[in-house]
Amino acid sequence: MRVLAVDVGTSSARAQVFGETGAPDGELAQERYSGERDPSRLVEMTRRAIGTALGRQAVDAAGLSCFGHSLVALDRRREPLTPILDWRDTRSAPQARELGRRLGREELHQRTGCYPHPSFWPAKLAWLAETEPETFRTARRFVSFGELVGHGPATISLSMASSTGLLDLHARAWDQELLDLLDVDEERLPRIADEGAVIDGVCSNLGAGCVGPTRAALMVGTSGALRLLREHDEPRPRPGLFLYLHSDGRVAEGGALSDGGNLHRWLDDTLAPRPAGPGSIADRPPDAHGLTFLPLLGGERSPGWTTTATGAVTGLRLDTTAEDIRQAAMEAVALRFAELADLLPEAREIVATGGALAADRDWVQIVADALERPVEISAVEEASLRGAAIVALERLGCKAEPARVREVVEPRPERFEALRAARIRQRALYELLIDE
Repeated sequence: MRVLAVDVGTSSARAQVFGETGAPDGELAQERYSGERDPSRLVEMTRRAIGTALGRQAVDAAGLSCFGHSLVALDRRREPLTPILDWRDTRSAPQARELGRRLGREELHQRTGCYPHPSFWPAKLAWLAETEPETFRTARRFVSFGELVGHGPATISLSMASSTGLLDLHARAWDQELLDLLDVDEERLPRIADEGAVIDGVCSNLGAGCVGPTRAALMVGTSGALRLLREHDEPRPRPGLFLYLHSDGRVAEGGALSDGGNLHRWLDDTLAPRPAGPGSIADRPPDAHGLTFLPLLGGERSPGWTTTATGAVTGLRLDTTAEDIRQAAMEAVALRFAELADLLPEAREIVATGGALAADRDWVQIVADALERPVEISAVEEASLRGAAIVALERLGCKAEPARVREVVEPRPERFEALRAARIRQRALYELLIDE
């Protein structure tokens, strides 16, 4: 039994064949890009990766993992009318605030599992209607990018539909009140089905073996997230967290950060190079730089879901160094994860995954110190890709072998007090600057 797994992320499309145990059974094919928002070009690159991975091989099934929260308008010929409007596009912030004012932020969160925020479809659709009314009027269908490379624009998986912010969790159908307000007929949306692309966050948990009520995936790729994938009886969103349905009776619940690997790249591009020689950032005294860093350069998602937040740093002095700023930024992201961990108290086992985090052991150590608990580093190099394979295998009735762990990083108790103080300062700076 062999399956094809495909993972379309924000920086590359990857494809690989897997065997029935969930282990790779072929070479990884990858197409890299940066900031690509042309749907047709991204479809072409994804198909090229698929063709390279498959060659002349036959497979029994395929699974597709795709980045979430994207929106594309299609015409009657199924051709794109818009670029990919993704989670990083914040132009719909005013519309998100207006939706919250009219329908209630908490009420929408309880119904859909998502807050009114530019990441999600309702704000994007409202923005498109206001700023490009002709495009909005002539659009035959609104889809996520996953439908363009999956089963086609006529259907959408429950997983992708739930991550749009337009799904009624309890009815498991498009939210009628939002549709009426946005003036979008249900016929212009894909039909919700059991198959199709699965949001990459769910696949990341599956691939890293983070399934159940206590084992969470802490992912840092371009952005960051702390997620549980667990079974549910009735979905009940908790304050500050998202909640998405998955078709096998599970929910993905957690928080998302807009700053992750993108912040790491910003540090590398902006600051002086790290000095050569012994020692590491994780070995520097915690919080000794005296800086308070608010890691919201890409805006805020969890836990506040504000639409106007930006990054900030205070405490700069003439003797502040590039290494001080770098350390403060890495600690700051870890402290934001600590805020999310407080909202998921049952998540006692933490598994680090994602390219940006798994490649930087210093950062994993800082995260373990901030969370005050061990962090396991996943041995799965491509968790979302492996998760897509597991989705396909589960549909065939196969059970993959457990995911392996490369290393367990223990927290250092002597650093807890300093990082707790830093977290208090970060929270105070947030409350001072964020007035939404």
